[in-house]
Amino acid sequence: MELTDIQRKFVLHWGEMGSMWGVNRTVSQIHALLFAHGKPMNAEELSETLGVARSNISNSLKELQAWNLVRVTHTLGDRRDYFETSVDVWELFRTVVRERKEREFDPTVRVLRELVSSPDFQKEPADAQDRIRSTMELMDKLATWADEMLRLSPGTLDKVMTLGASVQKFVRGESASPGKGDDPDAHHASLPMI
Repeated sequence: MELTDIQRKFVLHWGEMGSMWGVNRTVSQIHALLFAHGKPMNAEELSETLGVARSNISNSLKELQAWNLVRVTHTLGDRRDYFETSVDVWELFRTVVRERKEREFDPTVRVLRELVSSPDFQKEPADAQDRIRSTMELMDKLATWADEMLRLSPGTLDKVMTLGASVQKFVRGESASPGKGDDPDAHHASLPMI
C-alpha cells in the first residue's frame, strides 16, 4: 500500500509520540496506519507499507491486541488474519485511558493504600505520612473521576470537556470576548448555571 504524504506524516509523528509516551515506535505506527487507513490490513501489508520486519509486526500486533486497541478480523476466501482498530476517536480515548489506568495507575493506588494501612506507617515522620496520605487521596479522587468519565457517552464527555474549559476561564477571571470598557466581572453572569 502506498501512503499519501499526509498519511506518512501522521504515521511517523504518531510513532514519535508513542516513543514519548513509553510505547514502542512500531506499535504506535501500526496503530496510526490502521486508524488512518480505516480498513483491515494483514501483517504482510503492514510490514510492506511500514518497511518493518514481519517478526516486529507480529510482536507489535500482539501488544496492540493486549491493549485492546486492535482486533482480528477475517475476509472470505482468505485464511490470513486481518487487523483493524476503531476509527472512533472517543472509543480509542476510552480504551487508552482504561488500559493505562488498570496497568499503571491502579497498582500505584493499591501500593499507597497498603503503605497507609501498614502498622509501620505510624512510625514514619508526620510530614512523610502527610505527603503519602495526600498523594493517595489525590490518586483516589483521580481514579473516581476517571471511572465516572469513562461511563459517559462520547457526546456527554465532549460537553463536559467543553464546559470544563469554560469553568477554567471563569475561575481565572477571563472573558470569552471582552470589549473595551467592559466590566471585567460582567461576563460571569453569562456563564451557564450548572
